[in-house]
Amino acid sequence: MGLKDIFGLRGDERKSLSVQTGRADAHPFGGWMNYTPLAPPDIGLLDAMREAIPIIDAALDKIVRLTGSFEMVCSDPVLQKKLDRFVTGVRVGPASQGLHAFVNVYLHSLLAYGNAVGEIVPTADGEGIFALYNARLRDVHIRRGGTPLDAELCTLADMKLTPVRYPALVLFTPLNPPAGEVRGAPILRSLPFVSEILMKIFASIGQNFDRVGNLRYAVTYRPGNDRIDKAQARDIAAGIAKEWGDAMQTGGPIRDFVAVGDVDVKVIGADNQMIASEVPVRQMMEQIVAKLGIPPFMLGLSWSTTERMSAQQADILTSELESYRRLLDPVLSRICDTYLRLEGHTATTAPVWNDINLQDEVEAAGIRLTNAQAAALERKAVDS
Repeated sequence: MGLKDIFGLRGDERKSLSVQTGRADAHPFGGWMNYTPLAPPDIGLLDAMREAIPIIDAALDKIVRLTGSFEMVCSDPVLQKKLDRFVTGVRVGPASQGLHAFVNVYLHSLLAYGNAVGEIVPTADGEGIFALYNARLRDVHIRRGGTPLDAELCTLADMKLTPVRYPALVLFTPLNPPAGEVRGAPILRSLPFVSEILMKIFASIGQNFDRVGNLRYAVTYRPGNDRIDKAQARDIAAGIAKEWGDAMQTGGPIRDFVAVGDVDVKVIGADNQMIASEVPVRQMMEQIVAKLGIPPFMLGLSWSTTERMSAQQADILTSELESYRRLLDPVLSRICDTYLRLEGHTATTAPVWNDINLQDEVEAAGIRLTNAQAAALERKAVDS
């Protein structure tokens, strides 16, 4: 059983290996032509938010890592070793290897942009899987298909949107799509306004330090009542300015400034106080952390908390990670089932995720111990 039998390919379509969801630059100006139809207007904004606010980027990376690893279990034990070799050795993109590498990028796109698109790239003869490919959302346009229950993925070719030829090879997952919508919603959807306020605070802090932290001086010369002082005031002021500039020149030895007459030197901005930013910054950070679902202590935020509160936050995070795993389960099974079909097998696969952390195993072991002790006491009471 090959790719032709599964996806209905004609003989002349099995000669070459190609990626359907990659960018096609057939037109010399395809770079700017694909901006409007292919790139949703929020992708650039979301990238800018992640670049400008490190805590957002760090939270997304931690969610991907905390989602954990998995093993693919085959319904036929005889094929398990063969499936394991595929899971660990399949080529991913130009330089990665293994199904875990594909899932990490896939989940990262799903969280950051609300949608993830991947592709199963078959071998040239259609008898196996050559590689897995993570598509850029800028290169793919997702729209509703013929019915409200179908999603159609298109790429730009010859200056028009063209549906992919073999949609069965394309993987698509939306994150919490609104009712009646095909595309999902990123977890950063409600944060642009908060991020804008936070960036204004950061920018003002930088400007204030530039003005107050980097000292600037005001040198004032007041000519006396003497006729010579009044006549030579301009020349005297120019000399004072030159001597002051030489004294303040950076990189050289420390020099003293000596002037004759009524000369006053003041620091510009010395009387002003830096505006306290801890409270507004924390208010914005709380909104970001609440949306991302990451406990503050995992992001290096030393906010006051209790041990019980930390445990509750960890439980909430665990439930969030479980929901992301459920979104990835169909994708993993589809990839591995396709691999087995192309190899001529009819067995099915299912992912088995590892426990999120050791604390879960300890708590589960404690529950089993308590249940066993309760059962022993019940048997002892019945026997007596």
